[in-house]
Amino acid sequence: MTHALILGGTADASQLAAAIARAGIEAIYSYGGRTRAPADQPLPTRIGGFGGVSGLADTIRSEGITHVIDATHPFAAEMSRNAVEACAETATPLIALERAPWTKAPADNWIEVTDVSVAAAALPEAPANVFLAIGRQHIAPFAMKPQHAYTLRFVDPPEAPLPFPADVIVSRGPFTFDSEIEMMRERGIGWIVARNSGGDGARAKIDAARRLGLPVIMISRPKLPERLRVESVAEIMQWLGHRTCLGA
Repeated sequence: MTHALILGGTADASQLAAAIARAGIEAIYSYGGRTRAPADQPLPTRIGGFGGVSGLADTIRSEGITHVIDATHPFAAEMSRNAVEACAETATPLIALERAPWTKAPADNWIEVTDVSVAAAALPEAPANVFLAIGRQHIAPFAMKPQHAYTLRFVDPPEAPLPFPADVIVSRGPFTFDSEIEMMRERGIGWIVARNSGGDGARAKIDAARRLGLPVIMISRPKLPERLRVESVAEIMQWLGHRTCLGA
């Protein structure tokens, strides 16, 4: 009998949870715990970390997990690496639901960098209005450029003081192309820093930057161990052996 563990937290993971619930597959949905008010799921849900590779392996064994689906954010590298190791240790099948990264269009003005620290260094020395679209966990390196006026957007209000002054928008996406254009114009945004998350849910800011002719410092995805990877919920359902369970 299938008992799946979804490592979630993304819109894709929520779509998968809905499909699995409709199919009547036994599963657990796991949130990392970084969002204080995560979206409700139609499956039994756990919130919080596992305690590294050994903790995840213990959970797989104790819960009788037969399949693990890594549907975490493409930049949740530690969790993805832990999943590879824990599934190898427990001989549990693993698959990743991972959207394709965005690709640069001819009209895009991207500066592609390897990590957040390099992104901070790539900002100009002259003061500018900068939209940091990278989440609250990754903003500390930008304190090295305090001359800029930063706009941040979080799902939850910050619990601790920020490492630099910033205009904080508290809002949950997805955001539309028109709303991103309006936000950038209202705040006079001149630079955008983004992670190459891929998918449709977060790309409105990239399309808006293209329309406005703004430079985007684009942070490349971290390198992860080899694992089975697909891009759609339908492919995950097929992997689980349920080919006709995607209808409403």
